[in-house]
Amino acid sequence: MNRVMVFLWRLGLGRWAQAWPGVGGRILVIEHRGRNSGNRYRTPLNFTPNGRSRYCLAGFGKQSDWYRNALAAERIIVWLPDGVWLAHAVDATEDEGSREWFRAVLIDSGFAARAVGLSPKIMTDDEVDAATASYRLVRLELIDRCDRDPADLSWVWLPVAAGAVAVLGLLARRRRS
Repeated sequence: MNRVMVFLWRLGLGRWAQAWPGVGGRILVIEHRGRNSGNRYRTPLNFTPNGRSRYCLAGFGKQSDWYRNALAAERIIVWLPDGVWLAHAVDATEDEGSREWFRAVLIDSGFAARAVGLSPKIMTDDEVDAATASYRLVRLELIDRCDRDPADLSWVWLPVAAGAVAVLGLLARRRRS
């Protein structure tokens, strides 16, 4: 699913992938470099907004590569429905009020939380704590807008539309014959 989500963003459909956040969740993509390899990675994540910050969860905890890469980097790039941003990643797991952010991200993940058997809207605080004991809470602090466009494949829509018009024209011509 991660590759599909990144592909949707690259096609220019990132905003549309979030048309129904209660079901599909709120999704952003972080662009980060491998702390050892230097390779570029793109990781889609569920998030909860809070002013100029976005909260995400590392569901596999400290061993998540994106988590370690993002914290090691001075800056990462964040693809959001309202544009692309430079950001700084901070581990907020131990911050005051983090339990509420854990729950909020789980709720904003739409079907993803339910897919792993969690019902964050009705779970008690103790149940949320137990379910997320190994998770890490990450706060992405938005620094400044980027002029980059993640929709580098949006050109695909022109030949697709032209092909659709041609096929429809041929079908209409056949009906008349």
